[in-house]
Amino acid sequence: MVRVIAVSNPRLAQAFVDYMATQGIKLEVHNTGEAAEIWLADNAHLEQVQHELHLFQRDPLNRRYQAASWQAGNTEAGLHYQQFSYLHIIRSKAGPLTLTVISLCILVYILMQLLGNDVVMYWLSWPQNSSQYSQLWRWFSHAFLHFSLLHITFNLLWWWYLGGPVEKRLGTGKLFVIAVVSAFFSGWAQSLFSGALFGGLSGVVYALMGYVWLSGERAPERGINLPRGLMVFSVLWLVAGYFDILGMSIANAAHIAGLILGLLMAFWDTRQRARNEQ
Repeated sequence: MVRVIAVSNPRLAQAFVDYMATQGIKLEVHNTGEAAEIWLADNAHLEQVQHELHLFQRDPLNRRYQAASWQAGNTEAGLHYQQFSYLHIIRSKAGPLTLTVISLCILVYILMQLLGNDVVMYWLSWPQNSSQYSQLWRWFSHAFLHFSLLHITFNLLWWWYLGGPVEKRLGTGKLFVIAVVSAFFSGWAQSLFSGALFGGLSGVVYALMGYVWLSGERAPERGINLPRGLMVFSVLWLVAGYFDILGMSIANAAHIAGLILGLLMAFWDTRQRARNEQ
């Protein structure tokens, strides 16, 4: 067996191997990690292979090579393509905090289905009286409560879409601060209007909407942005909820408080950044 050539592009190497297979000559591709080596089993065909290789290198994208791949290609050809995976996409665009919050929300939602809303809310809802003020987790854990599949799906998609880039670009610490501060203040605002029995990540989500959008407008070099069209949609959704157009029970106070807080935090951060660069 003799090595014919080593090329950096494994797809082109396989195209040549497939073409030679249609000519009755068997070649093999060995991937070394740095290059794709083409090997010939029968040395008697070496001269013909070298001649065809010279033609191939002059015009590797010729249709006859593409046609040969369809004709002679097989799943054991030595090329290994990464399989499409939704889980891989989710993980690649999110950091540990983003994924942890998603996991906790899903876990709490499952517990609510198994044990009932009242049981889980008894432990995680916003403080209902002064005796619960010392249970510090309650000031934030209401964000993990969701009451329908649509509710949790909507919130987690937005959380991943916005929180992931914030964590990737600005760090886990920044996302943590935004989440904790917005969870507290949006929960406090909602409690003034509806009492302690509410839940959802939407206050945090709206804080992220405001933060990411204004950061993108004022400091695009930070690498985070929310298209204006999506921002308009978010505001229209908020208005629709305020006037009960959707016929759904929506925590409007939490949305508004979260949005305002996110805008203020983005304004502060971009202003400080501009000052530091001067």
